Amino acid sequence: MTQLMGRPLLEVPGELGGRPVLADLLAGVRTALVGLALVGVPVLGLWIATPYADSDAAGATRLAGALWLLGHGAPVLRGGADAPLTLTPLLLGALMVVRLYRAGAGVASRRGLRSRWGGPVAVWTGYCAVAVGVVLHCAGPGPFRSRVLPDLLVVGLLAGLSTAAGFRSVRPETAFARFLRSVAVGTGAWFDRLPPDWRPVGGMPAVCRAAAAAGAGLVAAGGLLVAGAAVLDAVTGGGRGMALLGRGPAALSGLLLLTVLLLPNAVLWGAAYALGPGFEVGAGTLVSPGGTELGAVPEFPLFALLPQEGPGGWRLAVLLLPLLAGLVPAVLLGRAAAGRRSPLGTGPWTPAATAVAALAAALLLGAGAAALGWLSGGALAAGRMARLGPVPWWTGLAAAGWLAVVAVPGALLVRHRALGPAGVECADAAECADADECADAVECADGVECADAVQQEAVEGPVDARPPAGGTAGLVRPAPGRGVHARLTAPVRRRALELRARTHALVRRLSGQRGPTG
Repeated sequence: MTQLMGRPLLEVPGELGGRPVLADLLAGVRTALVGLALVGVPVLGLWIATPYADSDAAGATRLAGALWLLGHGAPVLRGGADAPLTLTPLLLGALMVVRLYRAGAGVASRRGLRSRWGGPVAVWTGYCAVAVGVVLHCAGPGPFRSRVLPDLLVVGLLAGLSTAAGFRSVRPETAFARFLRSVAVGTGAWFDRLPPDWRPVGGMPAVCRAAAAAGAGLVAAGGLLVAGAAVLDAVTGGGRGMALLGRGPAALSGLLLLTVLLLPNAVLWGAAYALGPGFEVGAGTLVSPGGTELGAVPEFPLFALLPQEGPGGWRLAVLLLPLLAGLVPAVLLGRAAAGRRSPLGTGPWTPAATAVAALAAALLLGAGAAALGWLSGGALAAGRMARLGPVPWWTGLAAAGWLAVVAVPGALLVRHRALGPAGVECADAAECADADECADAVECADGVECADAVQQEAVEGPVDARPPAGGTAGLVRPAPGRGVHARLTAPVRRRALELRARTHALVRRLSGQRGPTG
């Protein structure tokens, strides 16, 4: 019993273990069935719990199959008029991609010889075999109907890319890995075509990290807006969303399930709203910080969070969120420009190269924002509801523009602060054992690198009870060409060192200690 329970569903043990092609084929079938069960079990449960259901079990399974196809991004026809339904629930799509990725990685980690038809090809074939059955089952009459050829093409493409990515993660020396590596090298090769002063050498990893950090910040801003809208609706909006939930347990569960599946879409719509272009909820509508123009919208909890119609007013304050999201990328690029994060040890970049790297990160972020905006949108029906979600190219341009506005001057400022007067990198804060022993890594005029009064005493002799003429100006003096920060903080450091010198001399006098000449 323990051996049976320890084996995964549809795992192929025993004598089939010597047939890797069949094992990989059944791994793809298992992956598709598990994903289908994640959708079908809740749908069938709601159909059973719904009193006076107007469809039979075949209609419920067709609905589950249509949702499974929508999770892959496949288009589905809705109603007797065959209205297109292309709004992809991104949470369901992410679950499908993760399942396929893990299936590809699991197949690649198995040992043993494999024919050319084994591995990811067999997994993809098994997955697509289940997809063929689902598409044919959903092709019949009903409230939701599949489109056979487009659905199979979309499911096959998603399954192939996800499985190959998982296989590549364990076997990095495959042909697919070499292809991805060549694409990455070609993407960063355009830096080499620039003049030397404009070339951020080895800067492609830093550019990718900065774009990813900016994207994470925008997604966080979208999530913050969705959460704030929900709280605002519950507190002061009259509970528009709550009013839609009082329709019985089955309706409540169905609405909550659909809301959870579409929550990532709503977060991306919130990010587009924060960027400025906003999004559409039907033809001729616009939801943006500058104003909201809405007509009749479907009764759905997420649509109840939309702002009221009218000018933006105080909602224009959300435009500060993209500015905050660009601070971390600016710091990352500035530190890379100073040479601290350079994997090749190529030294600091010029200001022009730093600006080029920031602009490249902005373009990369714009491309990603446009792609996510396109994936998060779609159609709910024909006519007025044929367009929902952000406009992809407007969203991409806004994301690239906001990051360029923040990252270019921010990275230049961080680079300037991180470098010394002659372009030499300052000591990192982690290298200083004590904050008092390293005054902003400023070198003293007499060659002493740390401006601590005790080390200054060891070099120049004991400190008298009364400071020399001119105070402690000789202890801390900004090096020529030092930045504005050092010139502004030098008087404060001089006063602090003067107070420390007086205290130290007073303690020595009270303890009866004298200098070497006393």
